[in-house]
Amino acid sequence: MEYKISDNLASLKPSAIREIFKSLTDPTIISFAAGNPSPLSFPAKELGEISADIFENSAAAALQYGITEGYPPLRKAVAERLQNKFRIGREFDTTIITSGGQQGLELACRALCNPGDVVLCENPSFIGALNAFRAVGAKTVGVPLHEDGIDPAELEEALIAYPNTKMIYLIPTFQNPGGTTTSAEKRKAIYAIAKKHSVMILEDNPYGELRFAGEDILPIKSMDEDGIVIYCSSFSKILSSGMRVGFVCAPDAIVQKMAVGKQCEDVHTNQFFQMLCHRFMTERDLDGHIAKIRTLYREKCTLMLDMLDKHMPKEVHYTRPEGGLFIWCTLPDGVDMNAFVKAAIAKKVAVVPGTAFNCDTEAPSQSFRLNYSTPSDDDIRRGIEMLGEVAREMLG
Repeated sequence: MEYKISDNLASLKPSAIREIFKSLTDPTIISFAAGNPSPLSFPAKELGEISADIFENSAAAALQYGITEGYPPLRKAVAERLQNKFRIGREFDTTIITSGGQQGLELACRALCNPGDVVLCENPSFIGALNAFRAVGAKTVGVPLHEDGIDPAELEEALIAYPNTKMIYLIPTFQNPGGTTTSAEKRKAIYAIAKKHSVMILEDNPYGELRFAGEDILPIKSMDEDGIVIYCSSFSKILSSGMRVGFVCAPDAIVQKMAVGKQCEDVHTNQFFQMLCHRFMTERDLDGHIAKIRTLYREKCTLMLDMLDKHMPKEVHYTRPEGGLFIWCTLPDGVDMNAFVKAAIAKKVAVVPGTAFNCDTEAPSQSFRLNYSTPSDDDIRRGIEMLGEVAREMLG
């Protein structure tokens, strides 16, 4: 039997990160390749207590079908938190609960984009979003990412060059994979350009609450007086990634179409986990819990940067993030990044090649991504030392 795969999926390549995971069954490998939150960040005891009470007193509601738009008490609590902490939400906005932030990104693109339409993205960008857009049939076009975000002038040039652009996808705060943060000035300029060209912004902010240095910068959605920003986030990095509970705040007309698309995918997000998130938000100290995660990641990031400073040749450049989960490293011109990644695996250290995050799947990269949230402190010390050895060998 010859299987004829659909055009949308035939051209997609497996996520390089997921493929790397397959090689990590070897317990001797030190992995800097994941994007997972630290297991130390999970409030397992408190979640266990709430879970027991739910099954004791609210089992029927937890085990029954729910509303596609989400568990109403959770939707209300999320909307209130967005308004109180981030100044997000106007009269024309609605909040919908999704199965992780990933579904929010995919549904937003499905609601707005036809096959062949362009989504402008930071380059490099989150591979999960890029593949979601491609699966819908959209074309991903990159705008170069700088230390403080994309250049508004370069964004406008891309909008002029690609008049069929339907959406601008951004991770302004602690970008994945770059670890960079878009400045407040650039956020204002990006919003003004999107408004001028009547193009929607899809703002992805899964890491925004994980700031452990510097000053907070309000999301682009906070300035949205014109209904042109779709804001996507989740509980994955602040509560549990395995729950798969995310949320979107966007103009109601768009959310209504996203809800129709969601009905075709999973009917509704897991009802029990929605109830668990709501109870934790309203009955426990969520802000206090997030403060502990920030302290944990500050220590881990500082340790990894100290090890990079100690062991990496000066020719290798890397970002110094103020939050989030990632450090982006760039090898000097002339060094084969793919050979570097293979040599690292040979030494039992896994990193993600930068090509995995390119908008153009055929484009080269001199960079690779490191994650500091998942590995132990000892693994960070040993792994970075070995990466330094690989870099010195390749630099001669």
